Amino acid sequence: MEDTETFDGFLARHAADVEEAVRKAAATEIMPRFRQLAEHEVDRKSGPHDLVTDADRKAELYLTEALGTLLPGSVVVGEEAVHANPASYEAIRGDAPVWIVDPVDGTRNFVHGETHFCTLVALARRGVVLASWTYAPALDQLATAVRGKGAFHEGERLRSGSPEPGRDLRVVTSHPDYTTDAEKRALLALRTEGVRPRPCGSAGLDHLAVARGELDATAFSWEAAWDHAAGVLLVEEAGGAHLTPAGEPFRITGGNALPFTTARDAATARRVAGLLASGV
Repeated sequence: MEDTETFDGFLARHAADVEEAVRKAAATEIMPRFRQLAEHEVDRKSGPHDLVTDADRKAELYLTEALGTLLPGSVVVGEEAVHANPASYEAIRGDAPVWIVDPVDGTRNFVHGETHFCTLVALARRGVVLASWTYAPALDQLATAVRGKGAFHEGERLRSGSPEPGRDLRVVTSHPDYTTDAEKRALLALRTEGVRPRPCGSAGLDHLAVARGELDATAFSWEAAWDHAAGVLLVEEAGGAHLTPAGEPFRITGGNALPFTTARDAATARRVAGLLASGV
């Protein structure tokens, strides 16, 4: 995959195969465990709210094998593999095509039997997200995006539009359970007139809601690529924007000023980023 032409050729041949792999991973490893998890199938990683399940691990293994086979020479950066070997995250900055995988985004919802979770897959190279797949298996809904070719949800073109003038901005923010004191202070700047913040449940589905115009913006205090790569491209291709408090686009390679925002349009992104900057 040396240039855009060959990348387009790969997607023409294999986009349906990627979708099939995502759906099969969910059908085989995730949904049979939904609302059926035994206590020994749930573990904690960095803290009591940072959960991982057998569904996360097994779905990631399934996708790692399937996606690597589809694109020889590519590498897979998955959330659970990086937890085991943090150095593997560096592949996102390399020259090889990289699949960025979050097998269950919104694990806490999944563990609690709530339907607001999804599987996220993005294909990137040299820090640029080229395509993405966002699948909500409990709802059986799929959103896809290809750089320069638009974003789609269940086959319909997504257009994020702009917030209605005079209405409070609906903004999803990092959940308080996952934020430091400094991050809480930055996010508190959104508690102002004309903004209506609420906590995030699944970053991938909240980015999708921005792309669909159901939310006006997000404000997230972490930059893990598996949570954001797929959604950032969806928002971009739907006509939206993403911005950090430093006034720069969000980079999946890291080193971003945080919290950052994705928003329905550039004006909203500037407004939210400005508020976040005032609280940093």
